[in-house]
Amino acid sequence: QCVLSGWWENDLGSKMLVSTVDRQGNFTGTYHTAVSSTGKPIKPCTLVGSQHLDKDGQCTFGFTVNWEKFSDSTAVFVGQCFAGDGGKEVLKTSWLLREKVDSESSDWKATR
Repeated sequence: QCVLSGWWENDLGSKMLVSTVDRQGNFTGTYHTAVSSTGKPIKPCTLVGSQHLDKDGQCTFGFTVNWEKFSDSTAVFVGQCFAGDGGKEVLKTSWLLREKVDSESSDWKATR
């Protein structure tokens, strides 16, 4: 069974701390990214999310990170928790990043 609460680290060295997940599946936390395209110093940012509470424990979840402390972008992540080899919990995620652009005509380049 996967427990989403706690520290997680990805392949690039970014880390997140997920608080206790409440009975409705809601949680908050902090995301410490290791990568950025901005020239400003990276700072930990707040994340807010929700987990689908499945009986088998291999839950789906999603969260939003507002990079307000060093960027004008927002990212959303969706994923699933798996019980991997030896019972080690593994999160598999996909993400979208929305950057601020100067005009509607530049909207095409705002999401990656």
